[in-house]
Parts: sequence; structure tokens; C-alpha cells
Amino acid sequence: MIVALFALGLTLLVAGGDLLVRGAARLASLARVSPLVIGLTVVAFGTSAPELAVTVAAVGRGEPHLALGNVVGSNITNLLLIMGMAAVVTPLAVSRRVVRLDVPILITASVVVVLLALSGTIGRVQGALLLGAGIAYTVVMIKLARRTDEPSTTLSLGPTPRRRRIVTDVAITAAGLALLVAGSRWLVMAATAMAEALGISQLAIGLTIVAIGTSLPELATTIVAGVRNQADMAVGNILGSNLFNLLLVLGAGAAVSPVGIGVPATAMAFDLPVMLAVTVATLFILYTGHCLSRWEGALFLAYFAGYMTYVLLIATGHGPLPVFRHALLVFALPLSVISLIVAAVRIRRGARP
Repeated sequence: MIVALFALGLTLLVAGGDLLVRGAARLASLARVSPLVIGLTVVAFGTSAPELAVTVAAVGRGEPHLALGNVVGSNITNLLLIMGMAAVVTPLAVSRRVVRLDVPILITASVVVVLLALSGTIGRVQGALLLGAGIAYTVVMIKLARRTDEPSTTLSLGPTPRRRRIVTDVAITAAGLALLVAGSRWLVMAATAMAEALGISQLAIGLTIVAIGTSLPELATTIVAGVRNQADMAVGNILGSNLFNLLLVLGAGAAVSPVGIGVPATAMAFDLPVMLAVTVATLFILYTGHCLSRWEGALFLAYFAGYMTYVLLIATGHGPLPVFRHALLVFALPLSVISLIVAAVRIRRGARP
């Protein structure tokens, strides 16, 4: 039964991702909003819905470590696993705006969350501030997009055909979101049951099983967007989802909790720094060429495998060798060095950032 539930959830995720990208791309042209902004806002919020539901429910059940692990683990998974896998399937070329604006905003939000976590607890007031920042970001992005984007040719349609198309595309997008949420919920239920049977901690479950499960909507949506030549929407979905996780999801979880969300010492010492390092490394890689190539995507996948191995070894009580732990603690160093080398080579060959 658990395996069947897992398979059904995965099927719904794939179908939902296809519908969501299709409907959102059409709405973008009708509303004169670029696919990148749609990915950063509407699609990102929709695919972050599972994280929001899991986080709020975890806080309500008195499991704040699961809530924190879900957010941190989802952000690491989105960048390393999902962006890496999408790049392996098809290289992701991104616009300059992503490098100059969106990734720096995500880095800033990551730094703020890490600083807030230094006290050991992200309180209700801090959560409310994060939540407000997330709402403000969404409003500003949509307003800026409406001012700067060129009108779409689809606006030449008459009022009745245009209204019908809007209703149809909204219905398709809503159906995609519904399938994504339902699929991720069933998949997480099945995966969590398996993990709990193994005696894994709340934080470890949040960082691994739940994080991967709730990130599957991003995976389905990103790969479908990449295959449909909507690279900006694919990357925008990942960056926007990570930003929403930090601001809206974590903020909402902390705001509704009477005591806030506690930050375990292990998360502060390792998982949060890894999340920040991976985000900064993403900027290095995208800075030159504005593209995430297949070999860079494969490198992301390799680092994700190493991170997951470390977390699972710790969770199951099998302490990794000191050399292995040391290599992961300096996770960002080799990735950043490789990125800088690639940047230097591209600049030497005449590439312009």
C-alpha cells in the first residue's frame, strides 16, 4: 500500500507539473508578464505549497525541527538535485536579470535567515517580518514586470475569446497546482512512514525524505519547463521557490508557533551553512555564460549525493569517517574554486558576463 501510494503521488506530480507550466506560460503572455516572473512568483508559490503545508502542520504538532529541516533541506535539494538534474536533461540558459537581481536577493534572504538562527530560535516577530518581506517581494516583482515587459501579441484577441482563454488557462494552472499538492502529500506520507520505521530523527526526516518529497513539484515543473524551452521559468521556479521557503514558509511557521522555531545546534553548525554556501556557489556558476551546463549539473548532483550520505549516516548513528565529514564541511570550497576557474577560462576566451 505504501509503495502504491508513493507511485501514485509521483505520477500526479509529473502530470501536475506539465499542466502548471502550460497554464502559467499562457497566462504570462496574456497578462504581459514574462515567464521568468511567472516562475519567480505564481509557479514558485504553487510548488512551495507542499512545504508550506508541511511546515505549518509540523509546527502545529509540536515538531519544529521537522519544519526547519523541511525548509533548509528543500532549498538544498532545489539547487543541487533539481537544478542539477534539469541541467543534465537540458542545459539551462538564464537571463542577466537572474544573475544580477534574483540570485543576489536569494543570497541576502539566506544570510538573514542564518543570522536570525544564531540565537537558537526564530521567534514569532522574526517570522512575521520574514512573512511580510515575502509578500512585499511578490507584489514588487509583479508590478515591475507589468511596467517593463513588452505587450504580448495575444492581446489582439477580442474580449470574449481572450476572457475564455484566461478562464481556461486559470483552470489548467489550478488543476496543475492541485495535482502537485495532492501528489506530494501522498508521496511524503508514504516516504515518512518508511523513514519513521527506521527510527530517523525529525530533523533528519525533514532534511531528507520530507525535503525531497515536497521538492518534487519543483522537480517536475522545472524539468517540464526546461524541455518546453522555458529555461527562465525553470530557473525562476527554483529561485522563487527557495525564496518563498525562506520568507513565506519559514516565516509563517515561526509566526504561528507560540514559541517560534527552534534551531538545533547541528543545523546551525552544518546544514544552514551548507544552504548558504550552495546558494552563493550558484551565483558563481551562473555569472559567466548565464548558463548551467550539463557537466555543472552533474557536479551539483554529485554534491547532493555527498550531502545526503552525510545526513543519513549521522541520522542512523553511523558516524562517518573524519575525512568524509571534513570534506562536506568545506562543501562550498571545491565547488566555488571550480566555478571561478570556469569563469576565468570563459572570460579569457572572450565571454562577457
